[in-house]
Amino acid sequence: MVVPTMAELFANGESPEVLFWVGCAGSFDQRAQKITKAFAMILEKASIKYAILGKEEMCTGDPARRAGNEFMFQMMAYQNIQILNNYSVKKIVTACPHCFNILKNEYPELGGNYEVIHHTVFLQQLIDEGKIKLKEGGTFKGKKITYHDSCYLGRANHIYEAPRKVLEALDAELVEMKRCKSKGLCCGAGGAQMFKEEEKGTTRINFERSAEAIETGANIIASACPFCNTMMTDGVKNKEREDDVKVMDVAELIAASF
Repeated sequence: MVVPTMAELFANGESPEVLFWVGCAGSFDQRAQKITKAFAMILEKASIKYAILGKEEMCTGDPARRAGNEFMFQMMAYQNIQILNNYSVKKIVTACPHCFNILKNEYPELGGNYEVIHHTVFLQQLIDEGKIKLKEGGTFKGKKITYHDSCYLGRANHIYEAPRKVLEALDAELVEMKRCKSKGLCCGAGGAQMFKEEEKGTTRINFERSAEAIETGANIIASACPFCNTMMTDGVKNKEREDDVKVMDVAELIAASF
């Protein structure tokens, strides 16, 4: 599968329907790269004209701003905005809630105004429009799936229904954790915590959250964020349950159900 870049399309005088913002995790983290591939495959199969920035994409600056380095954030943001505006980008879709939140809510004050969509919402639209047709009695029939709400998707942007609607299309049983939706528990990676050691305490937050997910009896923990995916996977490993409990992104579940 060949993934087109904005530069290539621009050189041919073309523009894509959406820009797929890959993000640092989706570009460099080996586990998250699989999510990127799954989502690109879905875009391809749904005949969506898309492109990525490739080497022109910088980090959005979210971790820098959350960690308190405002200067670094603004430098990164201005560079991204310049590139996006040069290509006249209107619509961005991303599989990372951190990229989604900052592009949607914090770039406009610096001159970056775009329609920004999280990939779970985009997938729901594609299913509703019939552009994605899932196999009858799909791959996950009879399986139990629990969904972990990402903080930046849920509480920060009130997106609770779209990912669940996408999962309901899979013909699996959706089981909720006690703490879900607006009362969901963080995986422990937000606010740039992903990149630092935690402070001393009695347990790691991701161990507690993963235990809650395992207690539902689910075979699959669905996430919609590369950071959540890492944290939940580590929690499942800690419980030595990786043989019978899988952590998968919503896009991977859809890609496996075509």
